[in-house]
Amino acid sequence: MKEIVIASLDELKDVAEAVIESLDGRNVVALFGAMGAGKTTLISAIMEHLGSTDNVTSPTFALVNQYSTAANEPVYHFDFYRINRIEEAFDMGYEEYFYSGGLCLVEWPELVEQLLPEDAMVVKIDILSPTERKFSIT
Repeated sequence: MKEIVIASLDELKDVAEAVIESLDGRNVVALFGAMGAGKTTLISAIMEHLGSTDNVTSPTFALVNQYSTAANEPVYHFDFYRINRIEEAFDMGYEEYFYSGGLCLVEWPELVEQLLPEDAMVVKIDILSPTERKFSIT
């Protein structure tokens, strides 16, 4: 497990780099954190690290957004905050994404935890202060 504490958003690029470097062949990243902890902001930093020029926004209503890396590889950004039933994840075809080999960045994974691959990376974000965050990567 890696733990990184940042004092400001300027240091978020270090966390994005640590996430990418820790993938070790995994493609699903489950981001746990309270509302406002910075999950979407971290995803934006990860996409920037991967050379994407796409506008990263939370797919709260669409459930999934697709972005491209500089190498034109797909990255899928999920936000399960608004699902009411696990069947909604099945209906949107989560398996096709999770098992496609493309990078999948998942916000609110606790709502679909039983669907996550066993080897999914877990990133826990703890709010330490209005500007400080602790990231635990496993």
